[in-house]
Amino acid sequence: MQLGMVGLGRMGGNMARRLLRGGHQVVGWDRAPAAARALEAAGGSAAATLEALVAALAPPRAVWLMVPAGAATEEATLALRGLLSPGDAVVDGGNTFFKDDVRRARLLAERGIRHLDAGTSGGVFGLERGYCLMVGGDRDAFERLEPALRTLAPGRAAAPPTAARAAGGTAEEGYLHCGPHGAGHFVKMVHNGIEYGLMQAYAEGFEVLRGAAQEGLAAEHRYALDLREIAELWRRGSVVTSWLLDLTAAALAQDPGLEGFTGAVDDSGEGRWTVEAAVEEAIPAPVLSAALFARFRSRQAGTFGEKLLSAMRRQFGGHAEAKPGGGAP
Repeated sequence: MQLGMVGLGRMGGNMARRLLRGGHQVVGWDRAPAAARALEAAGGSAAATLEALVAALAPPRAVWLMVPAGAATEEATLALRGLLSPGDAVVDGGNTFFKDDVRRARLLAERGIRHLDAGTSGGVFGLERGYCLMVGGDRDAFERLEPALRTLAPGRAAAPPTAARAAGGTAEEGYLHCGPHGAGHFVKMVHNGIEYGLMQAYAEGFEVLRGAAQEGLAAEHRYALDLREIAELWRRGSVVTSWLLDLTAAALAQDPGLEGFTGAVDDSGEGRWTVEAAVEEAIPAPVLSAALFARFRSRQAGTFGEKLLSAMRRQFGGHAEAKPGGGAP
């Protein structure tokens, strides 16, 4: 099928190439000329403007947005609202806040334009591994775009069948219509919140392993552990095996001391929205909340609160401050 791709960066560019490999036609547009040239080199067509992209597509059109969530997605959606025709479809593949999907879907529906929110997971490895696609919105648009979704998804070979589960359904292919507008990005939001928790658990666990070698511990309880080998070991037969562990093992193999990192961890919004949703639903989510707050803390050094803690310890007990990096003064 034919598809327009707006945004040809690390995600959008690779998705376009995977679609081309699958025999689809892709017309792309990006503000960066180099990204457009890369699409042409891969066999796609590049449009000079958003208007030219729409003109190059045959009705009923489908335009997939892979631009940053927020202002860029809003701008592109409103522009397409004025360019597309009834029956055309806009797919938002970014990490959009699910409530924005509901609002934008209504704006597009006023012009007879379909809307899909497609939570997309796969990162830079998706070109080869495929993308897990969590889709919400108009069912008829979903069914029309299934050839493209099937190509983008990993396929049944990506995981063995689940025991006791009746075979069938698109989830086994790696894509799913999750529900009405916003449902796809809601599922992706919680997916990323869980990802925060998993990553934090690995980080804390390996920190404990590393700390076993520090001075101050009893000699019989000190272990100089090879974290690279432990990560590699756990990849084989362990109950904590996962793709994140694969990536952890790769990172430790490349940089055992992680000297190339500062430890400041960003958050892209989904973790916050997951915690906010948990509050709205009165659902306790202590692990996901703690993982989010840990990311906030990673970007601060010597916070006022920590200084106040140190000051109080000195006031009531005469305790000197700990040395930077831990340990007694």
